[in-house]
Amino acid sequence: MPEGDTILWAATRMRPVLEGNAVEVTHTHRRFAKDRWEERLSGQVVERIGTYGKNLLIHFDNGVLLHSHLRMTGAWDVRPVGGRWRRAPSRAWVVQFDGPVLELMTEGRRRFDQRLSSLGPDILAAPEFDEDRYLIRLRAAVPAMTIGEALLNQRILAGIGNVWKAEGCWEAAIDPWRRIGSLSDEEARRIVRLTRPRMLVSGTQGPRSDTRALVYRRVGRPCPRCGTPIRMRSQGDDENRTTYWCPGCQH
Repeated sequence: MPEGDTILWAATRMRPVLEGNAVEVTHTHRRFAKDRWEERLSGQVVERIGTYGKNLLIHFDNGVLLHSHLRMTGAWDVRPVGGRWRRAPSRAWVVQFDGPVLELMTEGRRRFDQRLSSLGPDILAAPEFDEDRYLIRLRAAVPAMTIGEALLNQRILAGIGNVWKAEGCWEAAIDPWRRIGSLSDEEARRIVRLTRPRMLVSGTQGPRSDTRALVYRRVGRPCPRCGTPIRMRSQGDDENRTTYWCPGCQH
């Protein structure tokens, strides 16, 4: 599933193309046939493109916004007019391919939408991350929950997925299997403080060598810090959520 930095990178690429410009709807997916997309969007100016966790929000000057969540299958693409698309046009929703959540809503509805209003603080929030709110949400969770599971809980912290869970715990030298009740506030803060800068670079400058995974999907390879072989194991109820960590230096 695309994580917060991937969504921010999509927004970063889209902003100079769309912000301040009127849009033209040239293709409507069949599932939106009754939603009057052409009428509601064509000719409307994009005021701004924002992100929150794994959600992308395109705000139009008529008070309508386009909400996207890519889940496991979606992807945003930016292509010049007439340029070749990476996937079949029949799979495109505006400039999004395949993602299961793409919908129009008003600003008022957004404030009361439980999927958005229940989210924890966005790890990529600008200009600052709300550490206090993150700690409040973390401490309200079941103390027996592991920190690896907590970091994936979007109601505690929005934007982190399986990759940055592993990378963040490694950066902070915290064992992802530790119960959150055993973590000090400073340890909980340290994970975010060390993860956020790498995610911001990835989200604003794109994939680079300094954002390359150090432990994720590197099972059996030596830890970059202590040389111990990286291990992996499923964490939580979802077998697809594999955790990678170093048993030598993460405690």
